[in-house]
Amino acid sequence: MTPFTRIDSRAVVLAVDNIDTDQIIPARFLKTVSPVGLGDHLFHDWRYDAEGQPKPGFVLNQPGAREASILVAGHNFGCGSSREHAPWALAEFGFRAIVSTSFADIFRQNALKNGLVPVIVPGEIHAELIGHLAQDPSAILTVDLVSQTLALPGGQSVSFPIDAFSRECLLNGVDDTGYVLAHGAEIAKFERQRPSRIDTRNS
Repeated sequence: MTPFTRIDSRAVVLAVDNIDTDQIIPARFLKTVSPVGLGDHLFHDWRYDAEGQPKPGFVLNQPGAREASILVAGHNFGCGSSREHAPWALAEFGFRAIVSTSFADIFRQNALKNGLVPVIVPGEIHAELIGHLAQDPSAILTVDLVSQTLALPGGQSVSFPIDAFSRECLLNGVDDTGYVLAHGAEIAKFERQRPSRIDTRNS
């Protein structure tokens, strides 16, 4: 997993409330156990017509969308089922951060474990951000995980919450397993020094 410290990027705005995981990645694409290729099916039913051709009006089909690492979504993003394929598809498309006023809890945890930063901002900041981007779609946003801040195009900066463990994993580019493996020497030392437990149940 690529370490996340700070990104400066354009943003794609999809200000639709209650986007669920079946809209993010439809169930028929869940047969894989690998994230490879899922970016092509991100928002598939909104993105393509019945013949499989890109819909010109959809935001991900607009020029410059592939250059954006930040998605500005509506309220309650990622609701619905717990499928890990949803953050996989978002990350495979190229997104590193999602900005919303709220996220479904399971989606948020899955995102954090897959290198995708869920940035929660107050409603007034969210509205201001969407207004800025409507006037200037090429504006640059900054998500700084070190300072836990989102910098808006107008220069305003707002902090966002993230738990300490997820933040450390993201900064170092490791998942839960990678975090444990990185502490292998300390774990081995503890195990060597720990008194052996004698099982007396059959004695």
